[in-house]
Amino acid sequence: MNDARERPGVGMADVLVGASILALISVVIAWATHAHPYTAESGHISLVWWHLPLDAVYSWLRMLAAYVISLIFTLVYAYLAAFNSRAEKILIPLLDMLQSIPVLSFLPVVLLAFVALFPGSRIGVNLASIVLIFTGQVWNMVFAVYHGFITVPRDLRESALSLNLSPWQRFRSLELPYAMVGLVWNSMMSWAGGWFFLMAAEMFSLGNHAYQLQGLGSYLQTAANQGRWGAELAGLITLVLVIVLMDQLIWRPLLAWADKFKMEMVEGADRPRSTVLRILRRSLILDWLGRIVWTPLTEWSDRLFSATLPRIRTHATVASTVGLIRWLIVAFVVVVIVTALQGAYRLISQLTSGEVEIVALATMATLGRVVAALLISVVWTVPVGVFIGLNRKWAARLTPVSQIAASVPATALFPGLVALLIHLRGGLNVASVVLMVLGTQWYILFNVIAGASAIPEDLREATRMFRLTRSKTWTVLILPAIAPFLITGIITAAGGAWNASIVAEYVSFHSHVYTAFGVGAIIARSSQNHGFSVLLLATGTLAVTVVAINRLVWRRLYNKAADRYSVS
Repeated sequence: MNDARERPGVGMADVLVGASILALISVVIAWATHAHPYTAESGHISLVWWHLPLDAVYSWLRMLAAYVISLIFTLVYAYLAAFNSRAEKILIPLLDMLQSIPVLSFLPVVLLAFVALFPGSRIGVNLASIVLIFTGQVWNMVFAVYHGFITVPRDLRESALSLNLSPWQRFRSLELPYAMVGLVWNSMMSWAGGWFFLMAAEMFSLGNHAYQLQGLGSYLQTAANQGRWGAELAGLITLVLVIVLMDQLIWRPLLAWADKFKMEMVEGADRPRSTVLRILRRSLILDWLGRIVWTPLTEWSDRLFSATLPRIRTHATVASTVGLIRWLIVAFVVVVIVTALQGAYRLISQLTSGEVEIVALATMATLGRVVAALLISVVWTVPVGVFIGLNRKWAARLTPVSQIAASVPATALFPGLVALLIHLRGGLNVASVVLMVLGTQWYILFNVIAGASAIPEDLREATRMFRLTRSKTWTVLILPAIAPFLITGIITAAGGAWNASIVAEYVSFHSHVYTAFGVGAIIARSSQNHGFSVLLLATGTLAVTVVAINRLVWRRLYNKAADRYSVS
């Protein structure tokens, strides 16, 4: 009787939630069943403005599919890297290498594979687009969750062990919640990175074939190529509207929800709030789904994994079978790697010493631009990110602005920016640094915001009680607290800068191609001209350079910051 009196009846919250669920299901069904004659090589992108809502839906669904894949990949990859010391020695260097490989380097293999699997169908090209967006979204999410897993305080781990929690229960109730704040902020950044490369992922060329998919990326790229600045502006306005809607309907509720996972003994007065989250919490539909679906699912998973894992460890037959499967997988991977290396050797052996020297010098030139872009980004993002992260009222105002600025594809602005900057002293050599900054500064900003917002309120209260000066507060609390987040942001920003080099050093519009000497320009040119030997050498050189810098510099700093400044 008490529950019946306390629980409200069906209200506006349930109407809104039910309507939203039905609308989402209808959109997905319409997208899945929408059939029209499609030939990728001759696809025509219409620039009429009333096509923009449908273009936005198509692009958003591709981004959503890529994000779901990224999230699953992130949780599995970060968990193995954080809690398996043998796997960590392989997975983290591999992650450094993968996040440094530009999107266009993935393009030939991914596109040819999916087009061959689905010849004459838009399914193959759509899957290729989703995979390319995935390569622009996933890496910073993995770094952020890995950082969250390895910095769980020691006393919490000991408490989980004393409660005899299974590995799955520890993951669900401790490790994932502890990494949630960083995951949400980096998810926002991943979507921004996906929008950044949307133009390259929806409209690309390979040799004599041009592939086009209906979406905002193709719309913006077509408008820029044709010099239709009115259509370009309409496309950017549509993109901004999508970003604002996502901020209000998705990211702000997630940030308000994730705030409960912060470790603090003193609750701040200005907690993040979300009207949408309040509506969701009042919805009887979601409450019913939680009791009927979510609660039984978590209980079932706890029973399954708690019962299965010990049995696998103790049953000799099962253990031997698992070991055999593991060795078969390792053997398969070795065969694939050896085959790939043989093919790579055949391609690279066709190159001359002059081409190898040019690639090496181009890599050094791009490295100089990357370092300059990172320095410029750090100078302004650290103070601004700390200000946003520590001031919730301003965060509510500035976070949507930063998301919009980060999500607007800088590639859509490149033609106009190049037209303005190309006449400056240094030409595209200077302009390319500016373009790299536009594409990479947000990785650092969002990680600094996440680090500052994760500082426990009791530690901030302690600095006020001891009346520390502003400079002392920065050196004693703020900089040490954000150090792991800042280094994570720099690592992912460096990967983003190398990725951005392919569009910053090779810009084409109005039938003119502007290039700056660098490895990005070589990769872009080789990808379009089927120069697979040069493309492979340039990509390999770039990957080796990034991995070496990360292992010798950034990884050491990151490990030191994580060990010294973790809350334990």
